[in-house]
Amino acid sequence: MKPANPPTYSRYSLGRRRFLALVSGGLVVAPVAAHAQQPALPVIGFLGTSTAAAWAGYVAGFRQGLSEAGHVDGRNVTIEFRWAEGRSDRLSVLAADLVGRRVAVVATSTGVHGRMRWR
Repeated sequence: MKPANPPTYSRYSLGRRRFLALVSGGLVVAPVAAHAQQPALPVIGFLGTSTAAAWAGYVAGFRQGLSEAGHVDGRNVTIEFRWAEGRSDRLSVLAADLVGRRVAVVATSTGVHGRMRWR
């Protein structure tokens, strides 16, 4: 038995279910695409002569000082750490790596009296 009014579709017709699926799929993808287009955060490079463990307290103070100035790692700035682990021969390679990363500024630790220097 044939229905009284069979559905008529042109070859360009999507149908209601397909249309809703396409629209809802676009709504899911749109925020992801918008997030991907956000500009990259400025990068601060930190070049340490020792190890991360040895400088943990100083790094915490460094992060706190940046935070007090309105710069929070992961929110509006990225901090890249490079550690020479007591091998001064590695410093030039690590510094070149930070320069290649196009950091905005490099903070260095001298390893002398626990002071940090801005370069």
